Amino acid sequence: MVWGGFQRPVRVGRIAACAALVAGCAQIIHNEPINQPLAAAAKSADVQLGRTVDTDYSDTVIALTFSGGGTRAAAFSYGVLQGFDDIRVPSRSGSVSLVDRIDFVSGVSGGSVLAAYYGLKKRQALADFKQRFLLANAEEDLQTNLNFLSIARGLQGGINDGTAFPRWLDDHLFDHATFKDLMMQDRPEVWINASDIYNRTAFLFGGVAFTALCSDLSSYPISLAVAASAAVPVVFAPVVIQNYPGGCPVPLPAWVERVHNQKDAAPLIKSYADTLVRYHSGDVKYVKLLDGGLVDNYGLAGFTISRLAANTPYGPLAKPAAVKVRRVLFLVVDSGLAPSGQWAQTVPGPSGVDLITAASDTATEAGAIGSYSAFQDTMEDWHEALLKWRCGLSEAERHDLGAAPGWNCRDVKFFVGRIAFSQLGPERAAALNDIQTSFKLAPDQVDMLITAGHDALRASSTFRAFLDSVPHAQPPRGVPVAEPAAPPFAAPHQAQAE
Repeated sequence: MVWGGFQRPVRVGRIAACAALVAGCAQIIHNEPINQPLAAAAKSADVQLGRTVDTDYSDTVIALTFSGGGTRAAAFSYGVLQGFDDIRVPSRSGSVSLVDRIDFVSGVSGGSVLAAYYGLKKRQALADFKQRFLLANAEEDLQTNLNFLSIARGLQGGINDGTAFPRWLDDHLFDHATFKDLMMQDRPEVWINASDIYNRTAFLFGGVAFTALCSDLSSYPISLAVAASAAVPVVFAPVVIQNYPGGCPVPLPAWVERVHNQKDAAPLIKSYADTLVRYHSGDVKYVKLLDGGLVDNYGLAGFTISRLAANTPYGPLAKPAAVKVRRVLFLVVDSGLAPSGQWAQTVPGPSGVDLITAASDTATEAGAIGSYSAFQDTMEDWHEALLKWRCGLSEAERHDLGAAPGWNCRDVKFFVGRIAFSQLGPERAAALNDIQTSFKLAPDQVDMLITAGHDALRASSTFRAFLDSVPHAQPPRGVPVAEPAAPPFAAPHQAQAE
């Protein structure tokens, strides 16, 4: 969520009171919206935050989220993907890499760069992402020097406008791809997360939000969505999305209206549904987007909302997929910051930048931890509801939904875990936490982070438990053990096959 030479720039801007003396002379920075309206003949968008699992390895669902944190986050997450690539799993054609079986990827800020690129390039992303992005200087076209004029410019809306970073991303990474290119892919489904700073909620670049805005997602540049996800306040002016209400050819999905009218709905999905209604009604003319980490630095909102929006015990999975599935893996790849500074060792302090930095970091980290806890609770509830539904199916229903002979209604496990620096021991974690969350890192730091992501995945008890549940999976040798084994969300006992 923090950017290069602007170490905690949003906080620096707030305390630079002297810049206010010249702020009146600075030109106001803003970003013109470029999103297009839906065509009059547009059909209902894919408004389900989920997908049907219908592949040759359809009993497994894998979802990853990449946290914010600049190149540091992207490199650590890239190492995790490399770890997935080490593992072979069975398929009808023999065996394939586990990296080819990822169904969902969600990204925030720096994590969104890798999420989008992997969604576009699949395996090829592992071959050239390091050279094209991790070792490159994504800040080369940006204003990164703090002085009176730049801070004054920040106080007028943003030190940088919304053109330089997306242009760099297109020239060096995305090759001017749009969401149409992502929609054409079979897997994984990709969610880029930004923050709607007026409605104070997550903004997910997907069919739901753009349908509510009566806007065409397919033509929207991926580079601009990623830039919105990484738009640190003050460093960047907000990315702007125009609303096109009135005569919209696509109605809101039924779950939005249902949740909007439900007074006791969970706060997360209630806030999101209310925001979508405001979009669709035209109450919000322009959506202003900043760094996704302001609301959800783990990028979990989409997954949580997708389950809460479902009005069935099996949703967001379709019925046949909910019958076939045997294991669901959710991993949060977290490259967050550890506590920093020396002011906790003295009576005075923090003050100035340290004070505002501490307050901002506390809010961001607490919000991320809270979202993860809520996500865990939601997944546990889903697991219980799914088991109850499966075990309540009649023999005819099981047959119609494709249950195999000897099918066990309770044979489905959820594996939910977090991949973090702390899994690598205190000394190594401290060294990794010392790397700044910029978009320009030294090659040795990039290599350190990639190796750390690879090793942290192998050290994860959640991931090891998942692999143990996959028949004939071929994990790499020498898997390190850095934490005690953690059981999945499993049934308390195994029932007889029904």
